[in-house]
Amino acid sequence: MQTAEQLQTKLNEVDSNVVVVGRMGQDLSKYGLRYTHFGIMFRPETGGRWRVAHLLNECGTDRSDLWYEGLGNFFLDDMFRFDAVLLVPPPAVVERLLPNLRAGRPLRTLHTTRYNMVAYPFSTRYENSNTWVLETLAAASTTETRINSREQAQMWLKLNGYQPSEMNIGPMTRLGGRMFKANVAFDDHPNELRYNDRIQTVSVDSIIHFFDERNEGWKIIELPGPQARRF
Repeated sequence: MQTAEQLQTKLNEVDSNVVVVGRMGQDLSKYGLRYTHFGIMFRPETGGRWRVAHLLNECGTDRSDLWYEGLGNFFLDDMFRFDAVLLVPPPAVVERLLPNLRAGRPLRTLHTTRYNMVAYPFSTRYENSNTWVLETLAAASTTETRINSREQAQMWLKLNGYQPSEMNIGPMTRLGGRMFKANVAFDDHPNELRYNDRIQTVSVDSIIHFFDERNEGWKIIELPGPQARRF
């Protein structure tokens, strides 16, 4: 709860009613990644109560759903560390995104229930928490066209130069993941990548890099946690 209180204090200091927040659920340092999971935090109006909208896997199955929760629940899972990162959208993106967050139903336009922890960014077969956040932010970022589907969101991301994170995952690791974990699949990845041990997926880090490099006024704030897990 200390982390949630610290986060709420920082959110109240930020001049925005929408902030994307990342947490560290596990150690991904061997892949050069720091944060594992993104959620979109918002308050209906200035001074209101903060909530988080995010996609969650259903207990290790191959299914997911969208959830609205309080800040405390965001850190109730078994965290590797309690550090957080805040990605603050520019006002124009907040203006387009906030009505959908208030309403809830429009957010499902870009939701696929089939979950894959390492979903390929340019396929609609599966989705994970970070893929949903990325496509939702993409839909709120464009002014040239209206994005009404995951295919359109992914096309916009391609045209605008989004680069996923790439992890080196060998065949035995892939086989073990596919055989023993329902929420891990590789069949949406192009053969020329996966058979060369190159697994590309959407990470918190890649989302931050993409929007930061667009020079549209996105702000990045890192929030050190009170403690790290020892074992």
